[in-house]
Amino acid sequence: MSKPDLLRRSRRRWILALVLPILLIVVSLYSIVDGAIHIPFADLMAVLSGQQQSVYRTIIIDLRVPRVLVGMLVGACLAASGALLQGVMKNPLADPGIIGVSAGGGMAAMITMVMLPQFSYLLPITAFIGAFVTAIVIYVMAWENGASPVKIVLAGVAVNALLGAVTNGIMVVFSDRVQAVLPWLSGGLNGRSWHHLEFMAPYALIGLLLCLFAIQPANLLLLGDDSARLLGQRVELQRFLLIMLAALLAGAAVSVAGLVGFVGLVVPHMIRLWIGEDYRFLLPYSMIGGAALVVLADGIARSWFDPIELPVGILLAVIGAPFFLYLLKRKGAVRS
Repeated sequence: MSKPDLLRRSRRRWILALVLPILLIVVSLYSIVDGAIHIPFADLMAVLSGQQQSVYRTIIIDLRVPRVLVGMLVGACLAASGALLQGVMKNPLADPGIIGVSAGGGMAAMITMVMLPQFSYLLPITAFIGAFVTAIVIYVMAWENGASPVKIVLAGVAVNALLGAVTNGIMVVFSDRVQAVLPWLSGGLNGRSWHHLEFMAPYALIGLLLCLFAIQPANLLLLGDDSARLLGQRVELQRFLLIMLAALLAGAAVSVAGLVGFVGLVVPHMIRLWIGEDYRFLLPYSMIGGAALVVLADGIARSWFDPIELPVGILLAVIGAPFFLYLLKRKGAVRS
């Protein structure tokens, strides 16, 4: 890479380092004040600073603030998971949905809600376990003297199709109970509260902190398996651990938000196009960008379609799919 290109990329990194946190703050404030009940900004500041008791205090503290925080963690986890999977599999189209992790969490949740409704209070745990176990199964199926990225993607596609068929079968057999499950399958943050945040936060924060230790191995794997081995890296072990970390992050998100797509696919892809492959910048920037995207989309889904609340997963799919197709058509947008 020439010196002008390096300077341009460095400048872009500094720009994103300033813009992304400001963007996250702005969309978070927007998501808190806007909705079926509009909250004046002065009242919001008064409640957050504790200066006075506002009539909006319950709405802000008990409803919208935890929902925004959950949205931040969901977006950060999905974007980080997608960034890791795209690097490990050397495929810019990889994300938790492609390899079946999200489908595993979705099927586990479907079984709990439809077949075992008496255990519905265990929904977050079962969704998390389903996503995690699915990742392990995919890796085992792809193993044959090592697990190449291509084998993992192919195994993931097959498992994804199988889990989707089982989920659809359950919906047909228990059609009288499906109505209550559809919002969760569509993905959304409706009704998310401090309880959901308390459950998700330990898994999400541990996964996001572990991403700090994933930066170096992820960068080395970008060099290719042979080059990484020459540098003394245990390629298969590192690939397995990075996939498990991606599954942990995706499972934490799915457990409270349902099947939210697009975030893990496009956010890291867009960040990569702007600043390059270096995971020292790609991972943290993707986390902030994913958090901002989910919070913004949730705010729009909640306020723009009043009196109904559109599931954020549907909104992200409607907006994201055409935009991603546009990226695919751009010259150099996708590199093998």
